[in-house]
Amino acid sequence: MNTSDLPPGPRPRLALIAGPTASGKSALALDLAERHRGTIINADSAQVYRDLRILTARPSPEDEARVPHRLFGHVDAADTAHNAARWAADARAAIEHTLAEGRLPILVGGTGLYLRTLLDGIAPVPAIDPAIRAEARALPVADAHRALAALDPAAAARLAPADTSRVARALEVVRSTGRTLAAWQSAATGGIARDVDLRAAILLPDRDWLTARIDARFATIAEEGLSEVATLLARTDLPTDAPIRRAIGVPELAALARGEISRDEAIAAGALATRRYAKRQYTWFRHQPSAGWLRLDGNDIIEWVGDIDILLR
Repeated sequence: MNTSDLPPGPRPRLALIAGPTASGKSALALDLAERHRGTIINADSAQVYRDLRILTARPSPEDEARVPHRLFGHVDAADTAHNAARWAADARAAIEHTLAEGRLPILVGGTGLYLRTLLDGIAPVPAIDPAIRAEARALPVADAHRALAALDPAAAARLAPADTSRVARALEVVRSTGRTLAAWQSAATGGIARDVDLRAAILLPDRDWLTARIDARFATIAEEGLSEVATLLARTDLPTDAPIRRAIGVPELAALARGEISRDEAIAAGALATRRYAKRQYTWFRHQPSAGWLRLDGNDIIEWVGDIDILLR
């Protein structure tokens, strides 16, 4: 998005509701959209896939009928090329379309990389040498983290030693380009943050409350989502490296469908994976976004509605 794409006059408002999974973002966004003639735009990397409505907790058809929704279930599971850059391009188009309709665009999601790419732009990292990428990703994560500490100490200190994908990415970039990922990211271009009047709120509920919601929700998902996962994995055109295979709940319910683990074991494993993901999201949203973003703690969605209404005035 650039200023030539926008209506004349003051910068248009863009609302953003972010936070960890199961924190109540969707319910708050729906209420907000009904109050302010809004369109909800998905910013969750799992909810882009059309094959997993239940497992990814996408809005229900009934909720989607209440206000316009964009970028939910618009990517096929077999698409291995979908990434943050493609989502950001789709989001820019959705925002422009929403503004042209005279509606308030409301971004909702918990994928920090998506939001950072859209708002701050894309780092111009050159193509990574395939041999270096293969070598970095073949390393055990502990070895990769030690190698990263020698080449990019700041990244190694920032990343969790067990974060396989991010450690490998940081390592392959510095090995291939001779420049740290953070240095490339500081030169990012194409972000829309300067073109919009961003009104952002982060939901940071009580951790015990969030854990209880995650456990209860995954138990329900396991009941309703097992056939969804079985249908997905039965697709003969689904690549073995399709990102959707790694979506939270897919490995656990796939193992249940194959008879390798019990229902209780699948629920426990899926809930644990979700809690770990929520913990990473919680940490990211506490420290990464601008200090100007409204932080909403507690567990009272009614209070949050009032707070974000004030934010939009």
